[in-house]
Amino acid sequence: MLNRFCLMLIVLNVMSVGIYAKFSHITCRGWSRPPPTNPQPYSSFLKLIPQPQYLFIALKLNRNSMSIHYKKGADKEKVAAHLYLFPEKANLKDLKLSASELDYAKAKIKEEKKYFTIPRAGECIGILIAPSSLTTQSREDLRKHGASFCDAVNAAKENRAKLVDKGAGKAVCLEVLEGVALANYQFLKYKNDAEKLKNSLHDVFVESADLDDEELFRFQIGIEAVYIARDLVNEPQSYLSAVQLTEEIEGLALRGGFKAEIFNKAKIESLKMGGLLAVNQGSNIPPTFSILEWKPENAKNKKPIILVGKGVVYDTGGLSLKPTPNSMDYMKSDMAGAAAVIASLYAAAAMKLPVHVVALVPATDNRPGQDAYAPGDVVEMYNGMTVEVLNTDAEGRMILADALSYAAKFKPELVLDFATLTGAAAAAIGQYGIVCMGTASEKVKKDLSQSADEVYERLAELPFWDEYKELLKSEIADIKNIGGPVGGAITAGKFLEHFTSYPWMHFDIAGPAFIKSKDSYRGKNGTGSGVRFILNYLKKRGGVK
Repeated sequence: MLNRFCLMLIVLNVMSVGIYAKFSHITCRGWSRPPPTNPQPYSSFLKLIPQPQYLFIALKLNRNSMSIHYKKGADKEKVAAHLYLFPEKANLKDLKLSASELDYAKAKIKEEKKYFTIPRAGECIGILIAPSSLTTQSREDLRKHGASFCDAVNAAKENRAKLVDKGAGKAVCLEVLEGVALANYQFLKYKNDAEKLKNSLHDVFVESADLDDEELFRFQIGIEAVYIARDLVNEPQSYLSAVQLTEEIEGLALRGGFKAEIFNKAKIESLKMGGLLAVNQGSNIPPTFSILEWKPENAKNKKPIILVGKGVVYDTGGLSLKPTPNSMDYMKSDMAGAAAVIASLYAAAAMKLPVHVVALVPATDNRPGQDAYAPGDVVEMYNGMTVEVLNTDAEGRMILADALSYAAKFKPELVLDFATLTGAAAAAIGQYGIVCMGTASEKVKKDLSQSADEVYERLAELPFWDEYKELLKSEIADIKNIGGPVGGAITAGKFLEHFTSYPWMHFDIAGPAFIKSKDSYRGKNGTGSGVRFILNYLKKRGGVK
């Protein structure tokens, strides 16, 4: 249990940087150390500061800050970068454009350009024409326009920018603002010249008559959650071990006000989580198993929604060793599923969503050292099933299986697991969506799909026929951990199904979780894939707009 003196120091430290949180508790099963008093790499905080003109929401993340200032109605704040958001029929008369600028803008609109900038020395002026209705594609276009404006502001070395709603409406405003905020993310922790490389943009003013203060505050927390997930994925394994991941969780629990329980190796051994322990055999760093819980008194669900995230903090492939180029060299990202569920639960708690949510995070690295598990081994799992290991690089399903079995203890309403599980999923649809499959009802699947579409983290459901189970039959154990050369993403899902006894969906984010070239507001490297989708679903489940 936490030492009271250490807790007092933590609370004082938290208060000193302006964080307000309703603290729950952290239980460290077997740890002799106190929780961290300075949970790096984050220096993030959120606070509302009432001001005469603006509702001011400050967000400071990853040593890069962005503040969003919101005001109802017009004001005279002097800003050199403006993005004007017009409805389909734009009235440009009150923009004080020169005759040549007005002609230029009218020509662009005639060409059906939905977003463009007007060249003007010393200023950055953007015009966006909103669509007549918001569809999956039009929402995405608005975010991309926001990202383009962010790039233009940073290219102009401007520190402050303003979004001005000229009748486009709050929904358009928020989509564009999301694109701006997510596009401004950077991971500069290990750069000696970080100050030179840092984006210039740090203040965004939003002028609109329609935005709701609470809605904007939840929006800001959602942005923070994506930043947190990206930070975790971008951290190298030299920093982010399985043990360090629990310290990050502890820090987030203190800030977000949710419960965190951490199992150490001795506790995991006592529970006989054979899949997690087998994968960890080749490492000299112990595994961890984290249970995060947000249970508000006004929860709309009687049974919890459980999020399970694959936490392989680094994957060499084990004895089934991966090649280095374009494979092992970016396997620090193999814990992107864990990052997504950790960040999502943090945000659900920080937003105080009326939904009971639990996140389970089994974590380890997968290495070929010491007494590494080997092809041909038989492993007894947490639920008692035996698995013949034919490929040690199919390790994610081994640790997820134990977590999925453990989830049954909570008698869940629904379990959603997120993992960078298979190259087959990435090969099937690339970085353009999330492969999914599972046993949830058609209504739940429809709700999930709608939530994903709205944030453009689209779902591609694969067939989940029982014939694929036949490919997992083993001659010496209950099942084997790979299914053969066909349907790799599906057989991985079918493997996991053996460890479920409740409505469940599996999401393979191997394609979109870590990308090697910039993709608009998703950026480059860790994208935070899954976070916006999860949060959108949880908000809808809680009846929150």
